[in-house]
Amino acid sequence: MLARSLTLAVLLAIAGPLFADDKPLDQELGKARPLVVIAPTSADPVLRGINEALKDPANQAGFKERNLVLYSIAGMVGKREDKNLEQQTTMALIRQVSRGAQNGTQVTLVGKDGSQHPIANEGKLDMAQIFAAVDQLPAEEKAITAPEPVPVAEAKAGKGGKPGEAAKPAKPAKPLPPPKPLED
Repeated sequence: MLARSLTLAVLLAIAGPLFADDKPLDQELGKARPLVVIAPTSADPVLRGINEALKDPANQAGFKERNLVLYSIAGMVGKREDKNLEQQTTMALIRQVSRGAQNGTQVTLVGKDGSQHPIANEGKLDMAQIFAAVDQLPAEEKAITAPEPVPVAEAKAGKGGKPGEAAKPAKPAKPLPPPKPLED
C-alpha cells in the first residue's frame, strides 16, 4: 500500500507542471487588453497608485471602455482583478510577460492580438498614461474581436431518416464485472 501511495505521489509531482497553464494571457486574446503590473512588493507606489485610481468610478469606466483587465503580481502573489491566481499560473504569467531582471516595477500592456507594449514609469504611473498607451495602439489591434464560437451541428439523422429527425438511442452497455480485490 505504501509503494502505491509513493508511486502516485511521484507521478503527481512529475505531471503537475504539465497541467499548468503555460500562457495564461491566451484566454484574453481578442476579448480584453491585459495590463500586467509586476511589482517587488504590495507596497510598491506604482501598484498602489493604480489600485487607488481604480476606486474612482470615472477611471473604472475608462478601464471598462478600453476593455482593460488588471493582472498584478506583488512578490510572488498574482491577482486578476483582485482575485488570487494559483501559484503555477502566476509563475507562467511572469514567464510570459517579464522583460528580465530589472529594478522597480514592470508595467506591460498586452494588446488584444497578444502584442506586448511596455509602459515606462518613474516610480509613479497615473491612469492618463495608461489610457494614452491604449489609445495609441494601432487601428488594426482595436478592431480585433473574439472569434465567434462554432455552432454545434444538429443531431445526425438515423438510418434512412429525414433531416431534423432524431437518431435512435444507443443500446445500454453491459455492466462490468466487479473488480477483483488487490493483494498486498
